Amino acid sequence: MSEVKVNKISPRTNCGTVTVGDSGDSVSVTAGVPVTVNGDLKSNALKATDGGSIISQSGTTITIGASGDTVSLASGASQSGFGRAGSAGAIVAVNDYAQTAATNNITIASNGSEKIQGSTTNHIITTNGVTVTLVYVDSTQGWKLVDTGEAVSMPQLALFTTATGGTITTCGDYKIHTFTGPGTFCVSQIGNNPANPSGGPNTVSYLVVAGGGTGGYANTGDGGGGAGGFREGRDIGPSYTASPLVAPAGLTIAASPYSVTVGGGGSGSRNAGSNSVFSTITSAGGGAGANNGDRSNIDGGSGGGGRKDGGPFAGGSGNTPPVSPPQGNGGGTGQPQPGAGRGGGGGGAGAAGGNISGNNGGPGGNGVSTSITGSSVARAGGGGGGNEAGSDVPGGTGGGGTGTRDDGPPAQNGTVNTGGGGGGDKGDGGSGIVVIRYKFQ
Repeated sequence: MSEVKVNKISPRTNCGTVTVGDSGDSVSVTAGVPVTVNGDLKSNALKATDGGSIISQSGTTITIGASGDTVSLASGASQSGFGRAGSAGAIVAVNDYAQTAATNNITIASNGSEKIQGSTTNHIITTNGVTVTLVYVDSTQGWKLVDTGEAVSMPQLALFTTATGGTITTCGDYKIHTFTGPGTFCVSQIGNNPANPSGGPNTVSYLVVAGGGTGGYANTGDGGGGAGGFREGRDIGPSYTASPLVAPAGLTIAASPYSVTVGGGGSGSRNAGSNSVFSTITSAGGGAGANNGDRSNIDGGSGGGGRKDGGPFAGGSGNTPPVSPPQGNGGGTGQPQPGAGRGGGGGGAGAAGGNISGNNGGPGGNGVSTSITGSSVARAGGGGGGNEAGSDVPGGTGGGGTGTRDDGPPAQNGTVNTGGGGGGDKGDGGSGIVVIRYKFQ
């Protein structure tokens, strides 16, 4: 092989062209010898040793790599100008080349702040072989889908409510948070239905029951205590059997902490129960039963029963303050009878307290049942009225205490965690409860 050694090859004229080799020839540079270009290196194609294109140009189109090639960035290297930055007109396109997106979903992540179709929720590709092209529009809409007719191929990722607080149980696809004392219902994520039909709702079902009032406390024949106010709301889709007092919708929530107050039952002489509170829902404590030492009636979620002497005297009013559906009912009427006095029954969530009957005081008004916790439980029954003769008087279903007769056992207290009213003649009220239920999967 011939060898030519020179320090420089220049054109014969200034700014001329130097040609190396003829058409069809190959010009090789020995391995390990660097090639330095001080100006532009111009070519319509830069080829690999196997003849495939590394970079090629046709008109104004520049192609990186050839069919079957993989184009990679070195570790630590970065890229720009390929549509990842949020600037108007930037483009991102994704194609399910393997046609497996239905079983291997492709997630288009918003990175927590970049909006996709106006939302920061992640989106998913679930259709085999689909191509999705997104163009960045502005900070309001973010990346907009521009493929005609393919919006259903990239729905929002389904989200469900996530929260902590209280005692948590599970019933099918639903979480149930039960509070029997003060606490916090802390929501870290809400569902995105109806924006995404496959996600969960952004509402919760709730039950808020206040503490029941005491029965009359001076002597025999006093009124029964009223039940604590009973309020219930059920979210989208009836997932359980609610009470007759259920509101037509649940409560809309946000990703936020919500303080929960559970009302205690009234105790001692002539005390109403305490309110229970969850978010914008407040249930009023039950009214205390009237007696001769303090003859005024006490209104409340449900009213206390009327007193025996100087009557007849009506019981306290229920649903005070008024809400819709009503949270309770009034107490029954008490009055004296020859030789014996009898108190009216305390009102319950489902019925008013009973009036006196014969030698007996009025029975407590019944509570109502709901399956919000997964099984049917009656709550917010009124306490039975006391009497100087006759029989013990039953409280209403749902935790109302039994009223006592003069020579009988002490009056019974309202049942805890039901908001039952105390029985006439010194029965304490039962504490309330707050229950929150939502779809979590």
